[in-house]
Amino acid sequence: MDVDDFALLDQWGSGDRAAGNTLLMRHFDTVYRFFVSKIGNDTEVDDLIQRVFLACVESRERFRREASFRTFLLAVARHELFRHFRQNRTRGARSESLGSMSVAELGSSVRAAMVRREEERLLLSALREIPVDLQITIELHYWEGLTTAELATVLEIPQGTVKSRLRRAREALHEAMARIAEDSATLESTISDFEHWAVQVRERVAEARGQS
Repeated sequence: MDVDDFALLDQWGSGDRAAGNTLLMRHFDTVYRFFVSKIGNDTEVDDLIQRVFLACVESRERFRREASFRTFLLAVARHELFRHFRQNRTRGARSESLGSMSVAELGSSVRAAMVRREEERLLLSALREIPVDLQITIELHYWEGLTTAELATVLEIPQGTVKSRLRRAREALHEAMARIAEDSATLESTISDFEHWAVQVRERVAEARGQS
C-alpha cells in the first residue's frame, strides 16, 4: 500500500531520506511542468524544484492539511516562483504586482523547441504574454486538473471567484493569441479545439526534460 503523501513528508522531516525521494519522484513531474513553462533555464528550474520541496518540509507543521499535498505543493511553488522573480528580475516587487505581470514582461523565456505544431507554438507563446496568475490558472486547470477549491487554495483567492478568474484567463489568452498569430487558420484551429491543444502542450512540456 502506498504511504500517504503527508506521512512521507513527516518522515522526511524526521530525517528519512528514502521517504523524501519517494515524495519527490511522486510529484516531480507536476512541479517541473509548473516551472519549465515560465522559466527556460534548466539550472534555475532544478534549483526552484529543490527549494519547493525543502519549503514544504520546513512549513509542514503550519499547513492544516485540509487540502491535498499536491495543492499544498503547488501553492508553495507559486510562492517560490514569485520569490525567484523578485530576487532575480524585479527586486522589491510585491507578489500582487508580479501576478499581474507576464512572463515576457518579467524577462523570462521558454524553449520553443519543446513544441511541434504551430497551434502548440501559438498557445505556448500566448501563455507567456498573459499575467502570470492567469497563466497559472490556465495551466493548473487544463494541465493538472485542479478543482475550483484547489485553485482557490493555490491562488489564494475565494473559491467563488475562481470561475471568473478562469473566464478572464481564457479571454486574455485568446486576445494574446489573436495578437501574435501569424495566420488566421492556426488561430481558428487553436481556439476551436483549445482543450486538445492545451493537453498537447502539456505533453510537450513534460517531454522537455529529455531535450535539455
